[in-house]
Amino acid sequence: MQRDSLLKPAAIAFVIALITYATFYSCDGHLRTRKGPWQLEFTADTNGVPAVVIHQPSLGVERFQLIFAGERVPTNFVPATIRFDTPQQTVPTGEFLYHDLMYLPGVVTLNLFGHGIELLPRALIVNGREEPWRPTATIELKPEAKKTLPPVPKKKKRY
Repeated sequence: MQRDSLLKPAAIAFVIALITYATFYSCDGHLRTRKGPWQLEFTADTNGVPAVVIHQPSLGVERFQLIFAGERVPTNFVPATIRFDTPQQTVPTGEFLYHDLMYLPGVVTLNLFGHGIELLPRALIVNGREEPWRPTATIELKPEAKKTLPPVPKKKKRY
């Protein structure tokens, strides 16, 4: 008799916990993706000077352009648009150093032509200098301004 009296409240508690978990899980999923990812267009002008155009509509950034003066794109360069919505993206030129995409747009750190570029929701950091986000802006990066970020150390496997 006592076992039957515990079964019904336990089943009710389980159903309530399951509904609560599903509700909070879906709300958290919405909060993680609602602002959308960083979107970078890797392009070059007719002279082969590379540029990156940054888009992030939820922050009001539409065509924030970085021009790498004095640089040339590799011969096998193909213009591409990269959305940083999943980890371990590759970039057509440069090196992908770090990302934190838990809550989009997140943080993305790149080494492009020797320039340290860090995309943060509050600001853009170029060669260690903070630049405020503006809807449309152009920053020309000269070779003498390079300040490469240190490479991210590889984690050693533990056995």
